Parts: sequence; structure tokens; C-alpha cells
Amino acid sequence: MANKKVTKVIAETVKLAPLKTKDYEKELRRLHVELVKLQQWVVAKGLKVCIVFEGRDGAGKGGTIKAITERVSPRVFRVIALPAPTDKEKSQLYFQRYVPHLPSAGEIVIFDRSWYNRAGVERVMGFCTPEQVEKFLDGAPIIERSMVDAGIILIKYWLEVTPKEQERRLRDRIDDGRKTWKLSPMDIKSFNRWDEYTEARDAMFAATDTAWAPWYVARSEDKKRVRLNIISHLLSQIPYKSLPAETVKLPKRRKIGKIKPTDYPFRYISERF
Repeated sequence: MANKKVTKVIAETVKLAPLKTKDYEKELRRLHVELVKLQQWVVAKGLKVCIVFEGRDGAGKGGTIKAITERVSPRVFRVIALPAPTDKEKSQLYFQRYVPHLPSAGEIVIFDRSWYNRAGVERVMGFCTPEQVEKFLDGAPIIERSMVDAGIILIKYWLEVTPKEQERRLRDRIDDGRKTWKLSPMDIKSFNRWDEYTEARDAMFAATDTAWAPWYVARSEDKKRVRLNIISHLLSQIPYKSLPAETVKLPKRRKIGKIKPTDYPFRYISERF
């Protein structure tokens, strides 16, 4: 059964000195090498890995997922970020639209928000009834137990951010033309519902933080630190070994130049830089 004890409020983040970019990039490079080793191990052993990312708006889920996936194969690491459900999907069993995206052998699936939408945004914004939330919280541990029993390695992360830092990041999305796409109408509507989201989070933890699918909380005040911390933790959750690799050597290139250059009028792009 799920852990029904009251969840304590997550402590405020301890302010640390900013992580230097050079140190961050050096450690991230090392972790990327380990993620490639993990990828090879998952494929070789036919493992099925499912990683869930949840958290408040602006907590850094997208940046963390990008840090995990930027040096691995998208054929192995699949990122799932589902849009709002269609009318047809709304009529289905709630978990139904998530099931086709669960990992097969040799895959690592990352959910950028997941079935826990029902416990968070849908609850807070009134997109579902209290009865539906209650049924979800009762049923989620059972569904997740069946996933684990089927051999899926399920890892759930909650990224926690302070109100001050969340506001700073959301305002940055307004002012930075590269980030405006990240600011949705739902973010604006949710902005003044901090306490409601806290209440929803605590109820979710109390009902779904189980022995077979526990929640791991990451303080995300510092984006660089949280990325390194989560990748390190992820690697520790899946026992893997470095597989032996054949030595690769480029063959000697045959003599080239036998084919005369064509006079085809290629459309070269303007070289402005």
C-alpha cells in the first residue's frame, strides 16, 4: 500500500555559491560518457526504464531532460511530452493514453510531465472532479506496481523551486525572445495558486510515494547543480557496466580525384558569418 503518512513541507533551499561554468561543463561531460555507457547496457540487456519528471512551472524540468538526452541516441532515450487530451482521450480510461508510450526492451522513456497531471494541474485548475483525483491517487500505486512487476524500472523525480526563483524564471520567459514559447497561458493562470499546488503536491506524495515507486525530490534553485545531481542519481539507480568495445580504426582512404568536379549550379547559402 502507499505511504499514507503526512508529507512534511520541503525545506527551503540552502543558498550555495554559483557553480562555475567550467566546472559544470567538465562534470557534465564526464556524466555524458556514463550515460552513453548506460545506454549501451540498457540496449544489450533489454532493460525497460521509465523516468517521470514533475514539478512546479519553471522548476527546470525541460533543461534537465535536455541535459540528460543531448549526447545519447533519441532511438533509445525517448522523451514524451503529451499535449492536452483530445475529446476522444478524455473519454478513455485515464491511464490509457500513457500506456502506448511505456518503454519496450532496450528503451529509456522520459516523461516531461506524466499521468501525475491529474494530481497537479488538473486538480488545481479544476479540470477534473475531487472524486476523479481521489480515484487517481488510489489507483496510481497499483498501476505503478504492475509496471514494476512487468520489469519496468520506474524512477520519479519532483523538482522543487522557491516562489522567488520561480517568479524570476517566469519573468525571464517574458523578456527573452528565445523562451517566450515556454510561457503558456496555463503558467499565467497558475501563478497565483502556489498554495494550492503545495497542497496538491503533498497529497500526491502521501498517496504515491511507495516502496516500489518512490519520489525523489531535487532542489532546483541552481539549474546547473540540479542537472548534475539528477544525472548522478539516475546513474546510481540502474546498475550498469561498461561493455567491451572493439577498437575502431579508419581504413586507409583510396585515392580520390578520379571524378571530375561537376559544373552543376548548386544553390549555396549566403555565407554571412
